[in-house]
Amino acid sequence: MANLAEQDFLYTQSGAKVQVKDSRFYLTQKRLIDVVGALMGICLLSGLFLIVAIFIKLEDPKGPIFFTQKRVGKNGREFNMYKFRSMVADAEDRLVELLKHNETTGAMFKMKNDPRVTKIGRFIRKTSIDELPQLFNVLKGEMSLVGPRPPLTREVLEYTNYDKQRLMVTPGCTGLWQVSGRSNIGFTEMVELDLQYIRKRNTWIDVKIIFKTVLLLFGSKNAY
Repeated sequence: MANLAEQDFLYTQSGAKVQVKDSRFYLTQKRLIDVVGALMGICLLSGLFLIVAIFIKLEDPKGPIFFTQKRVGKNGREFNMYKFRSMVADAEDRLVELLKHNETTGAMFKMKNDPRVTKIGRFIRKTSIDELPQLFNVLKGEMSLVGPRPPLTREVLEYTNYDKQRLMVTPGCTGLWQVSGRSNIGFTEMVELDLQYIRKRNTWIDVKIIFKTVLLLFGSKNAY
C-alpha cells in the first residue's frame, strides 16, 4: 500500500481501489466550521468546564484535572489529545492487569465496569463531557469536530494496512462510529464506518453528525 500521505484512494476489503478526493472548498469550509464551532463550544461551556474541574479536584485533590495522552493523527503524526481526567492518577500503570478483561474486539480496550474510573469520571464519561477539552485540539488543527477517532500508538501497532486507511484524514471529536452505537460497536465495524465516512464525507454529512452528537451528548447509554 502507498504512503498514506500520498494516497488519494481507498482500498476495499476485496482489494478494489475507490477514488477519494476532497475539494479545496470542502476542506476550507470544514476548517471554518471547526474553528467557529470550537470557539463557540469553549465559550458556552466554560462554566461547565469550571464545575467539572472542581468536582475532579474534590474527589482526588492530588491528581491533575486534565488527562493528556499521545494519539495518532492524520498520516500517522502523533499529538497530545486532551480530556478531563475520569480515572485514577495511575490508570495507565494498571492497564496491563486489566487487558484480559477487554470487552471489545481488535486493537481497542473497553471495559464497562473499569475499576480505574472515578465517581465523577463515570458521570462525565457517560455524558461524554470528558471529551470536551478536545475542542482545544480542534483549534490547534490537530483534530476536527468530525472525523475518525484518533487511536493510541499501541493500537496502531496492531493495525493492518487496511485499518491504517482511517489515518488518511484529520481525526475528529465525533464521527459516524459515535452516532451509530459507540461502545456497542466492535473494532472491525468501527473501521468500516470510518472508511465509509472518508469516502462520502461532505459539509452536509459533517453537520448532521455534529447535530446527532449534540442530541446524544446527555442521553448516551453506550459510552463507558
